[in-house]
Amino acid sequence: MPSTPEFQQTVGKVAGFTGTALHTGEKVTLRLHPAPVDHGIKFKRKDLQDEPTIDAKIENLKTVERSTTIGEGSVRVHTVEHVLAALSAMGVDNAIVEMDANEPPIGDGSAQPYVDLIKKAGVTPQEESRKFFDVREPMHVEAKTGALLVLLPDDKFRISCTQAGPNNQFTQFLSLELTPLIFECEIAPARTFVYYEDVEPLMDKNLIKGGSLENAIVVRGEAVLSKEPLRFSDEFVRHKILDIIGDLALVGRRIRGHVVAVKPGHAANAELARALAREQTRRSAMSAPRAIPIGDSGLDTGEVMKILPHRYPFLMVDRVIGFESENKITAVKSVTINEPFFQGHLPGVMQVEAMAQVASILLFKLTKTSSRVGYFMSADQVKFRKPVFPGDTIFIHAELTRARGNRMAKTKCYCVVNDAVVSEGELMFTFLDK
Repeated sequence: MPSTPEFQQTVGKVAGFTGTALHTGEKVTLRLHPAPVDHGIKFKRKDLQDEPTIDAKIENLKTVERSTTIGEGSVRVHTVEHVLAALSAMGVDNAIVEMDANEPPIGDGSAQPYVDLIKKAGVTPQEESRKFFDVREPMHVEAKTGALLVLLPDDKFRISCTQAGPNNQFTQFLSLELTPLIFECEIAPARTFVYYEDVEPLMDKNLIKGGSLENAIVVRGEAVLSKEPLRFSDEFVRHKILDIIGDLALVGRRIRGHVVAVKPGHAANAELARALAREQTRRSAMSAPRAIPIGDSGLDTGEVMKILPHRYPFLMVDRVIGFESENKITAVKSVTINEPFFQGHLPGVMQVEAMAQVASILLFKLTKTSSRVGYFMSADQVKFRKPVFPGDTIFIHAELTRARGNRMAKTKCYCVVNDAVVSEGELMFTFLDK
């Protein structure tokens, strides 16, 4: 069945395999089970009493030493990044990962066994839209290890990564857009690699009991030791990209943005995931569904028309829901088929006009005078994410980000339908006498 990327997906049937865990050396059987919409990825410990489950979410991250460990209470699952990378990149949004030990099979040290497992189980579309994290402005994290991760706005999910070993040994670079096919062919086969100097401390900590040249590449000086030749001349950077995908899957939403990573590691990846989760929490608080109040907390249509010179059919604000502090406003526009500008969906230019009108109301409130009005001058960073159709209710948010006295002002605006951002932009205003 063809992939439907705008809708959530789960695995088509139960499928599993048995292998050896990297750090414990134990035999473990892992099975993928289908899950309902909005379930996300959960790990089930079938070997424990009551078979507890752990949400694959960043708030459940416990440790990032050489691998990614998640847990709830006293229950842990170690080394989840390869499973999560494969599920995320192959388009699986909802699944139960059932295991009879505390760590998945390491396989050959790559994500290839999990890609094969997902293909065996199949991928099935579900009747619910996917949840995305759209990067609106640059974000970055830095670690004491020298790792640097920058996240930039992009319509797709892209990763550009520079990997460098000790003394910048084996420096490699790769940049690509992530799709299921690209992941399967270019990233999934890349194996775990370790530096010989790091192996002894890991053994002292009773880790990598299941490690061997069959499931990892060992770098010693200039030599590369493995059971088979390198699968790619730049296999190291490809595996680093694999780890980034797996760790960022803990955000719980599909990312539309460009990750630029320099010498990344699990700790830095986790910090970026935490930053995304915090930002998503902030956005959700602003765009949560709410009843439209009547009264002093907002402005009705008549009060809006006392401020704005616009009239039907170009008045794009039905009601102001309310003001948050001095710098934020939320308004609403109900879209009907009777709008004269409709040709199937609300044109993007009308959404920008709606944002401009709401921002102008905010500026009117800030000037504290009825003689001046915010005049829309320019729009930057405008993006249209999803179409708006008759029957939709648009929540329009505007926030003052910069002001120069009573002369100029800049606002960040976005339109939300059903908790999803459909358009956004940065609008510039000047103040004019009415």
